[in-house]
Amino acid sequence: MAELRMTPTRQAGKGRRSSKRAWKLSKLLMAFRLHTAKSAATAKRHRFQLSCLARMSHQLTPLHPVATISSRTQPDPIPSRPSLNIPKNNKRLLIKLVTSSNFANGGASKTPTWSPKEPISAIWRELHGSDNWSNLLDPLHPALRREIVKYGEFCEATYDAFDKDPLSEFCGSCIYTKHTLFENLNLSKHGYKVTKLIYAMSPVDVPHWFDREHAAETWCKDSNWMGYVAVSSDEETQRIGRRDITVAWRGTAMPCEWFADIRTGMARFDEDQNVNVKVAKGFLSIFRSKSDASKFNKMSASEQVMKEVLKQVNIYKSRGQDISLTATGHSLGGALALLTAYQAAKLIPNIFVSVISFAAPRLGNIAFKERLAAMGVHTLRVVVKQDIVPRLPGFEIYSLLTRIDAVARKFHWMYRHVGVQLRLDTSASPYLKDDFDLTGYHNLEIYLHLVDGYHNKLSQFRTEARRDLALVNKSTDMLLEKLRIPERWYQAPNKGLVCNSFGRWVKPKREAHDLDLPSPSPLAIEPATTTLLKLLQQDRSTGASNMSQLITL
Repeated sequence: MAELRMTPTRQAGKGRRSSKRAWKLSKLLMAFRLHTAKSAATAKRHRFQLSCLARMSHQLTPLHPVATISSRTQPDPIPSRPSLNIPKNNKRLLIKLVTSSNFANGGASKTPTWSPKEPISAIWRELHGSDNWSNLLDPLHPALRREIVKYGEFCEATYDAFDKDPLSEFCGSCIYTKHTLFENLNLSKHGYKVTKLIYAMSPVDVPHWFDREHAAETWCKDSNWMGYVAVSSDEETQRIGRRDITVAWRGTAMPCEWFADIRTGMARFDEDQNVNVKVAKGFLSIFRSKSDASKFNKMSASEQVMKEVLKQVNIYKSRGQDISLTATGHSLGGALALLTAYQAAKLIPNIFVSVISFAAPRLGNIAFKERLAAMGVHTLRVVVKQDIVPRLPGFEIYSLLTRIDAVARKFHWMYRHVGVQLRLDTSASPYLKDDFDLTGYHNLEIYLHLVDGYHNKLSQFRTEARRDLALVNKSTDMLLEKLRIPERWYQAPNKGLVCNSFGRWVKPKREAHDLDLPSPSPLAIEPATTTLLKLLQQDRSTGASNMSQLITL
């Protein structure tokens, strides 16, 4: 084949094109090398910072002096340890480094989960909303963060101590007494003591397929443990600057409560005819229902709470102490906390009332919101962006209408949110999965995890957050698998069974004082196995009649 020849002009053009390609290729190589060098430097810096954190893990973070908070002074936004400024799209880099440097070698397990407590007696009113949390939420003041987590853990106790095992004779009761509740749940560290357990009933005819199985053998067919009243100790009172009475409510757990939740029609709440205060019927029924035929709800939940709160107020007011009432709750409990605050502010003069709620739904109309504000009730609502419960009832239609306040004010049938909002986002945490999980988004431990890691709207998750990550997976499967923490791990040892002296695995006997109520029925304090043994030990001459009784057990 004849050799192809090029003219000098074409050869020169080809040379110019080749040199252009070479120049572009060299620019790309230089850019790639520069990017690689920057990435390596960034990773090296992150490893250095994390290694510093690991070396400091055995030491407590030094306290910042907490100055008096006012509208003119803003808390120091600088965290106690340096935060890693990692873009959102690279948040997995942090978890990769943390997993390798802290979790794999056990470094994180040797880091204390508690923060030192500084006195807040000079600023407690601001921390509880006297100035509507101005300049305290963005960035989140460290003392306020600890207060929110504390009340969140009080709410979590209502779930951890609730017996919801359908096979238990005590299904619906509190597992512990008021004297041992905080001790068993490791909450004595907060310096409070429980003074009263609160029971509620839901007067809803639940379909038989939702009703408790073997209801005749349960401790009570119509009442459930719903929350408690706790009071700060003398030492804690001195630290926080007042005697704090706390009322904590749990969220929905039993079928009858689910049916009450969906009753979204409104009912009048305030007996004053001059105000048109209305709230959701379902929440109000749980709060106010009682029955003379009920063993544990001859007094409604609201009456039990107010009786105990008035008792504690009278005790400490006679000593000349400042007193506050803090109502807290999660989900349904957040609604009950608002009803508690409203009732207390109306019945007890000159008492500082605040509410810290988690994942609370809408509760009342515009008159309810305005009346709460007029009575001086301060409300902080903690919500997660991905959680749909705070949008209920009404979903987005109410949010749209409330932006047109002049129009929404006329609708007394429309639900309105109350108070100031602290909004969190699950995507801010580098430890959580990206999976869509509605129940996970609503879980209280997710809320507390995000509060602990929140600094402000723009910053990443705090690397100095102390709350144990394993708590996130107590009843969810939201943590990344790299952390190697089992999902839904929280349960009673051996699922509540104990081995008796005969080598039999049985449910433990519950004494009368465990229910913290006077004279429960004999069957309520004896497991079915105990009753079975008694029947078998009776005279054989009555065996036929006893056999019919055994069939009904």
